[in-house]
Amino acid sequence: MACALIVVQLLLVLVSWIWSAAMPDSGVRSMLSGEGIRWFLGHSAEMLATPLLVWLLLLAAAIGCMVRSGLLKIHRSFRASRARIITLLFLVAYIGIVLLLTVAPHAILLSASGTLWPSPFSASLVPVVAFGLLSAAVLYGMVAGTFQMLEDVYDALLYGLRLAAPYLLFYILLAQLYFSLLFIFG
Repeated sequence: MACALIVVQLLLVLVSWIWSAAMPDSGVRSMLSGEGIRWFLGHSAEMLATPLLVWLLLLAAAIGCMVRSGLLKIHRSFRASRARIITLLFLVAYIGIVLLLTVAPHAILLSASGTLWPSPFSASLVPVVAFGLLSAAVLYGMVAGTFQMLEDVYDALLYGLRLAAPYLLFYILLAQLYFSLLFIFG
C-alpha cells in the first residue's frame, strides 16, 4: 500500500508537469516548476504538522496504556475489581467535569455564541477523550498493580506509539498526496 501511494505521488508530479505544459491556461500548477519545488520543500513540515497527527499520537498512547494496564482484560481478582470500580468512579467524575465545562450556560469551553460546534470544546474533543482514557488506564494500572513504577507507564505509552508506527507512514504519504493535490489544483 505504501508503494502504491508513492507511485501515485510520483505520477501526480509527472501529470501536473505535463498538464501545465500542455495547457498553460488551465490553472493547474506543476510540482516540477520552481514554484512547485519551493512549495513542496518549503511546506513539507507544515503539511505533516496537522491536528490529525497529534490526535493519532495521543490516541495511540492512550490505547497502548489501556492495553498494557490490563483494563481491557477480564480479571476476577479482588484487586482488579477494586481497580475497575475506582476507574469507573474516576471516569464518571471526569465526564462530569467535562459536562460542567461544556453544558452549563456560559460554560468555559463553549464558543462566544454559546454553541458546542465550532467551539474550544469541539477543537479539543480528541485530546480530551485521549486524556480521559489515558488517565483511566494509568489509574487502573496503578490500583490493579500492573504499573508498579513510572517506567511501566512510560513503557505502556511507548507500546501504543509502537503499535501506531506503521500507520504513521500512511499518514505521511496521504498528507503529502492530499496537499500536493491542493497545490496543483488550488
